[in-house]
Amino acid sequence: MTELPPGVERPGAEVPPRPGILGSLAGVAFRYRGRVVIAWLIAIAAAVGLSSAFAGDFAADYSAPGSDSQQAQELLNERFPEFAGDTVDVVVRADDVTAPDVRADVGVLLDELSGAPHVARVSDPYDEPGAIAPDGQTLIAQLGLTSDNGADVPEEHSERLLAAAEDAERPGLEIALGGESIMWAEQGEVGSEGIALIAAAIILLITFGSVVAAGLPLLVALGGLGVSAMLTGVIAAVIEVPEWSTALATMLGIALGIDYVLLMVTRFREWRVAGLNTERATVATLDTAGRAVIVAGSTVVISMLGLFAMGLSFMRGAAVVTIVAVLVVMAAATTLFPAVLGYLGHRIERLRLPLGRRRLARTAEGGHVEPSRTWLRWGQLIERHGLLGTIAGVGLLLALAAPFLGARFGFPDAGNEIEEKSVRQAYDMTTEAFGAGANGPLLLAVDLTGMRDERGLSALVESIGETPGVAAVNPPTLNDAGDAAVVTVIPTTGPQDAETEQVVQTLRDDVIPTATSDTGVTAYVGGVTATAIDSTDNIVDRIPILIGGVVLLSMMLLLVAFRSVVIPVTAAVMNLLSVAAAYGVVALALEGGWFGQLIGIDTQTPMPAFIPVLIFAVLFGLSMDYEVFLISRMRESWVRTGNNGRAIIDGLAGTGRVITAAAAIMVAVFAAFVPSDEVFLKVIGVGMAAAIFIDATVVRMLLVPAVMHLFGRANWWLPGTWERRIPQLHVEGRPEVHLPAPKKDLEPVG
Repeated sequence: MTELPPGVERPGAEVPPRPGILGSLAGVAFRYRGRVVIAWLIAIAAAVGLSSAFAGDFAADYSAPGSDSQQAQELLNERFPEFAGDTVDVVVRADDVTAPDVRADVGVLLDELSGAPHVARVSDPYDEPGAIAPDGQTLIAQLGLTSDNGADVPEEHSERLLAAAEDAERPGLEIALGGESIMWAEQGEVGSEGIALIAAAIILLITFGSVVAAGLPLLVALGGLGVSAMLTGVIAAVIEVPEWSTALATMLGIALGIDYVLLMVTRFREWRVAGLNTERATVATLDTAGRAVIVAGSTVVISMLGLFAMGLSFMRGAAVVTIVAVLVVMAAATTLFPAVLGYLGHRIERLRLPLGRRRLARTAEGGHVEPSRTWLRWGQLIERHGLLGTIAGVGLLLALAAPFLGARFGFPDAGNEIEEKSVRQAYDMTTEAFGAGANGPLLLAVDLTGMRDERGLSALVESIGETPGVAAVNPPTLNDAGDAAVVTVIPTTGPQDAETEQVVQTLRDDVIPTATSDTGVTAYVGGVTATAIDSTDNIVDRIPILIGGVVLLSMMLLLVAFRSVVIPVTAAVMNLLSVAAAYGVVALALEGGWFGQLIGIDTQTPMPAFIPVLIFAVLFGLSMDYEVFLISRMRESWVRTGNNGRAIIDGLAGTGRVITAAAAIMVAVFAAFVPSDEVFLKVIGVGMAAAIFIDATVVRMLLVPAVMHLFGRANWWLPGTWERRIPQLHVEGRPEVHLPAPKKDLEPVG
């Protein structure tokens, strides 16, 4: 039987099937396709309008709730507003920074900077104790900003400070600026979304060989992105949303939108070859593959909901933005996609490229499409060597996870930026002249309201100065009311050093309680370094809550979806192994060795504690996506044949091409993060790209089928008492009701 020319319909079954809810929705969208497309265009326009009218600013509070550093910040906000905001370090180096000409140039620069927006105070380095290095060649002046967070300072204002510093430089006078606001201003744009879409288009063209078939996933993904991206600003007006979460949500939305429609386009083409006309094939696609998409998307939402268990505002903001993106993608896949098929479905094979063609054939057995012979042979190979495949897969994952055992948690700072940036130059100049600890001073906020002993404050300063690991203590600065003081403490080690963390703990646990006993003085250790330490500890302590909650909810969903006890348990174990392997790859990159240098990390860098949280939440959801794609086709064959071995091979052969193509797109999408100048995004990109590659190859295509062959029919076991209580979702759909009458004289197509 030859392939039908475009626009010619092949008759299907004589009696139209009675589809489920998704199939019925697809039928409505197909028949009223014009109205559906217009509705999506209106939705995009409405989202743009809402964003223009109500969009809020990005903000993120990385402090740990109830921590010592947060209490210090609250005291500063209340009584020392000029010290409560972010600071900018103006680092100047010359042969002699006290020379009259240098002093005059520095004075002119500081006068100019004092008039810049958000600058609340400017210190005089020639009057400030410890502001000039012992060798007289380097000085540091501080600008106190009005914003609590450097990321809240408009980028153009920070760029104005950078421009002023650059203009003030001359031969013999080197100037660099450091600080969180400067770091944000120097983050570059890499056009990650464009790179991701181009890579996805190429992979789709190779997969389908047709411009029309390849364009459908891109078209639907862009439609969903048009709504979700515009809603991000509206969400930011309601809750705190970190700036980096927009890139994460956008990339995840693009990747999921393409993956889901990729699965459904593949199934649609199979239904067309099986003998259904365009409308019937659309309904059948949503009634089978569409169910898998809904379950898969739900697992991603569940994983992102796990971020709420962390109890951190910036995690909640990132979760909400990402969940909205996923829900919009699911809506587009179930409404916009069938509507577009109404226009392009009968032209699905148009504009073919000379890339070779996949041969789709319909078997005599009920009209099922014959799967790829290559994947059939791979499935049969795993069936013969299930134990060996299991041992090899687990061993490889454990080997990849090994570097994570030596991972060091912390927040990357300016010392991890590239050498061309001003913040990195300021960091290096400060380290060379004042010691590494000067890059991460501790800020003691002292409450003097109940002070009973006049020597209480001076005794505290003396005790801190005698503490091992403290290089210097600046004289305390009192506020106008005299009821609070700020004390700057310079550690001997850098912000990321484990010894600095030990100094903070020693001050909090021993030195401060002893020195303030019976004096009525209360002191809190704050500042950027202390806040990073507290935030890291807080996140690490909550990770088990996240993992436990997400794993449990995902297992319950799979239990209901596939009516099996073994499948959810093995899926959870394999996903955890996959996550551990991804953590190991990230840890290896952060070591700054050969692998790190390949992606632009040239110094040993700590692992931000929220990175493992995000990788777990996103990867666990995406891993469940592939699990649902794979197991739903296996269950479809199991229900039809009752043969476990055949079900595994059929499922692997039927989805292997889809999963590998989807994974390739995901890898390309997340790899687009790697060129970013921001370490956070670079690490997310490396971790997610590696994780998806590992999960789709080692786990889904090797480990899952190998383990399922070992378990045999037990894969589908469910206690008898549960059979009646668990609802029947039919995640695999009911393909038999859509199949045309069997015909035994059919030949391969194409």
